Amino acid sequence: MAELTAIASQIRRDIVRMVHGASSGHPGGSLGCADFFTALYFKVMQHDPTFKMNATNEDLFFLSNGHISPVFYSTLARSGYFDIKELATFRKINSRLQGHPATHEHLPGVRIASGSLGQGMSVAIGAAITKKLNGEKNIVYSLHGDGELDEGQIWEAIMFAVHHKIDNLISTVDWNHQQIDGTTEKVMDHGDLRKKFETFGWTTLEMNGNDMNEVLATLEKAKSLTGQGKPVAIMMHTIMGKGIDFMENDHNWHGIAPNDEQLKKALAQLPETLGDY
Repeated sequence: MAELTAIASQIRRDIVRMVHGASSGHPGGSLGCADFFTALYFKVMQHDPTFKMNATNEDLFFLSNGHISPVFYSTLARSGYFDIKELATFRKINSRLQGHPATHEHLPGVRIASGSLGQGMSVAIGAAITKKLNGEKNIVYSLHGDGELDEGQIWEAIMFAVHHKIDNLISTVDWNHQQIDGTTEKVMDHGDLRKKFETFGWTTLEMNGNDMNEVLATLEKAKSLTGQGKPVAIMMHTIMGKGIDFMENDHNWHGIAPNDEQLKKALAQLPETLGDY
C-alpha cells in the first residue's frame, strides 16, 4: 500500500509540473483522480505497456472526461507505456501529449480521442461487446466526470448497457461536485447519482476515491460483481485538487495553471518518490 501511495504522490507532482510548464491544463480533477489511476494501472487492471491497439486478452480503460489528461499521461508514463521525459512536452507544439488525449499521434495507451464529453461510455460499451463476441473474459473500465453526466448521450448509454446485459463493464464516476462553472448542484443538480444508476438497473458501489485502501477494495469488489448480467457503476467521492491545500474543493482549479510561486508551494506538499522527469 505504501508503494501505491508513493506512486500517487509522484503522479500528483507530475500533474502540477506539466500544467505549470504548459501554462494551461486541468489540474483539479487530475489531482483528485490520482489514487484511482494508480490503483487501476499498478494493481487492478490486466494490461500490457508494450501496447497493442486491439488489446486482445487484456483489460481496457477509456478516459471519457479527457480534460484530466495530465493524470492519464503521467500514469501511462510511470507504468511503462512511454518515457517519462516526454511528460515535459505536455501541450507543446508537435507533442503527442495534447491537452485532450488524441489518437492520430499514436501515443501508447490512448485508444480514443476524448475531448468531447459524454462519449466514453458508448465507446466502452462497444469494446465490452467486442470482448464478449471474441470470447474474452477481460473487463472494460471507464471513468467519467460528474459534470459530464449533464450530457444526454451518457444516459442513453446507461440504458443500453442494462438492456444488453453488458456485464463486463465497470464505469466509475468522479463525484467531486465541481465543474468548470461552479458546483454541480449549482450548474445542473444531479441529485443522488447512485440511486439514478440503480434505478436504471446497474449494480452500484460507492467509495472514497482518495483512500487507497478503499479504492483497491472497491475495485476488487466491482470485479467480483461482473459476469452477473448487469454493468457495474462506482460512485467515487474525490476532492478536486487533492493533495494541495489551496486547490482543494475549489472549482476555479478545474482548468487553470499554477504560477511559479504556486507551483513551489504545491510541490512542497507532495513528496518526490520516484524522481521527477
